[in-house]
Amino acid sequence: MKPPQPSARLWLVRHAAPQVASGTCYGALDVPADPVATLAAARRLAAALPPAPGVFCSTLQRCEQLGQSLCAERPDLMLVPETRLREMDFGAWEGRAWNTLAKSDIDAWTADFAHHTPGGGEPLSRMLGRVALALQAARQWSASHAGSDVVWITHAGVVRCVAWLEQHGDGVMPRSEDWPVAAPGWGEWEVRDLA
Repeated sequence: MKPPQPSARLWLVRHAAPQVASGTCYGALDVPADPVATLAAARRLAAALPPAPGVFCSTLQRCEQLGQSLCAERPDLMLVPETRLREMDFGAWEGRAWNTLAKSDIDAWTADFAHHTPGGGEPLSRMLGRVALALQAARQWSASHAGSDVVWITHAGVVRCVAWLEQHGDGVMPRSEDWPVAAPGWGEWEVRDLA
């Protein structure tokens, strides 16, 4: 009798600290990450990853920097850009200090957390949908590559979407008070079963 095969894992890696003023709203805003912290994170990740995972990366530069540094450390890896792993788009709020946004605008968002478009950007329901599709694609990739792990170099918002989808599926929309707040720190990761 064969021993059971270990299940494939999803590595949810958050980019290093961005070079942006504290308190700034940035989601789709394409800001760079700290290069020294990015290199340190890439080295830690390169040492931790198993052989031959699929590496998929948000197309925002703070994630691309980490992906490119990781591949420099691990030439056996290939970086695949994945737009579905981008952070939420906050529209006209992007680049503005959170404390300058009208309280009524924030209240409107939290009152209809899943469907409101903050700053005219992307509603959370749409982001959850694209992350659910990315998860499906990750499972298919893993199944077609002998159960290999999948690595996402991404953002806190995407990690929170994965946590929500694992707990509730894509048929339940969150309220602001139910939304997960936990996410890996800058340049850190968490590992989940991909099944």
